[in-house]
Amino acid sequence: MRSKPNILVTGTPGTGKTTTSSALAEATHLRHINIGELVKDKKLHDGWDDHLQCYIINEDLVCDELEDIMEEGGIIVDYHGCDFFPERWFDRVVVLRTETSVLYDRLSKRGYAGEKLTNNIECEIFQELLEEAKESYKEEIVVAMKSDTVEDMNRNVSEITEWVSSWSSTA
Repeated sequence: MRSKPNILVTGTPGTGKTTTSSALAEATHLRHINIGELVKDKKLHDGWDDHLQCYIINEDLVCDELEDIMEEGGIIVDYHGCDFFPERWFDRVVVLRTETSVLYDRLSKRGYAGEKLTNNIECEIFQELLEEAKESYKEEIVVAMKSDTVEDMNRNVSEITEWVSSWSSTA
């Protein structure tokens, strides 16, 4: 039985997952794991996708790497996908949502262009990650949060921190 909750922070690239997760880790003293960095650092991938300019994540290797620490609890996982993680790992799934004009500006500043930019904007328009989260986890643990501004992020961190403080294991 975990003594601290595990949280998944997901959403389209550019919605503020890493910024929110870092601030949340600082506020709650939970451990933040950025899956993109983990994949790169531990070589948990099957090579580089030149077309999409990203690593081809090996989901099995990622899950194997995380299994033991997730069972301990107290982890904030930050990744733009969520359907391959075991349902039992998470007590809360936060899906960050961003207005498409804001998202477009953020992704453009990161150097996203062409198909990569279009795909990510469409992903947000069609709420693909929110739907993925609702299909992959119990609906009562999935929460969508607006993430357009610094004020939104601060409010989200405050609300999640409050939830962490009131959390108790029901397992």
